[in-house]
Amino acid sequence: MNSAPALPACCTPLDDHWPLPFVLPDTVLLSTHFDSSQLALDDFHRSAIEAPTTIQRSVAKRQAEFLAGRVCARAALQRLEGLSFIPAIGEDRAPIWPGHIAGSITHSAGRAAAIVANKRHWRGLGMDLENLLNAERAERLAGEILIPAELQRMAAGPRDQMALWVTLTFSVKESLFKALYPIVQQRFYFEHAEVLEWTEDGHIRLRLLADLSSEWRNGTELDAQFAVEDGQLLSLVSIQA
Repeated sequence: MNSAPALPACCTPLDDHWPLPFVLPDTVLLSTHFDSSQLALDDFHRSAIEAPTTIQRSVAKRQAEFLAGRVCARAALQRLEGLSFIPAIGEDRAPIWPGHIAGSITHSAGRAAAIVANKRHWRGLGMDLENLLNAERAERLAGEILIPAELQRMAAGPRDQMALWVTLTFSVKESLFKALYPIVQQRFYFEHAEVLEWTEDGHIRLRLLADLSSEWRNGTELDAQFAVEDGQLLSLVSIQA
């Protein structure tokens, strides 16, 4: 039996702690912390992951986050189904998963994670990790990220939650895109979805504002979830089979 490839020097041991409020059955979620300053010259080789040409030409930060995300994805697939598979980067820059697998990879400052499932159980998975915006930056970006109805709800809420609201809206729409794009094969943007409500226990309700396919039409509503830890917000959109 072959031993698992070594971890890159820049990554901590993989963590299988479920970080979100509502556990999804039949999924595997793994995460790691990484430090791009600790990226070793042989990290790709020692972890048996080939760096695409675009990654080889990138700065250490991009190399480390790519490597950390793929290490999580490979290990998650191994744990889920015994697969030895590393998602390549597609022409649309999305990871290319095995045909029967739904999955998502995310990374932010110093942390990476991947979630996978068989499509018998989950048709789409979209996960996004973001550093919490500070109040000044959130106020500056709110008009670019939030649609008018969302801006109205934010204005009516507590001012000290504005940064969380803007970060959450950005993150969950990224997760929505990751979950739905492989299904609808059509690009859509922030203005094509609306965050209707969210609760402090981590539940989010979303609504589509555009027709993306004959199934995913304007007005369709979806549930999502999020958690905040160590100054980072993790969101997840999951579409059941």
